[in-house]
Amino acid sequence: MRHGVAGRKLGRTGSHLKATLNNMAVALITHEQIRTTLPKAKELRPFVEKLITLGKRGGLPARRQALAVLKDTEVTQKLFGPIAERYKARKGGYTRILKAGFRYGDTAALALIELVDRDPAAKGAADKARHEAAQKAAAESEAAAPAA
Repeated sequence: MRHGVAGRKLGRTGSHLKATLNNMAVALITHEQIRTTLPKAKELRPFVEKLITLGKRGGLPARRQALAVLKDTEVTQKLFGPIAERYKARKGGYTRILKAGFRYGDTAALALIELVDRDPAAKGAADKARHEAAQKAAAESEAAAPAA
């Protein structure tokens, strides 16, 4: 019996679940809105809210704790910079879960999890920048290649 055991297993081992939540937290902080299954979103919400609280606290120990989870300095800088400033006056409730229907293949319940007062321009900005850089590099390599 599971008396007093908190949290969902999500069909994963403990280490896989930890890695899944870490990666989803990075994606949510980067894009400020992600689409996932409803149980994953419900499990991610307190995880990310604790990270945002660390960002609001500031200081080196909090930054190191967040970096141990996020494993990405750019995402950590965003968490301790613009996101911490945005939620400075808010005492909690930094995320919102919106139900988004059911997945076609297996009818799993889907949800959007997003940061409250999110920046709409942040969604996909990193992917667009990476795509443009790749196109620019491809165009430069074509121009540099001798014409045959």
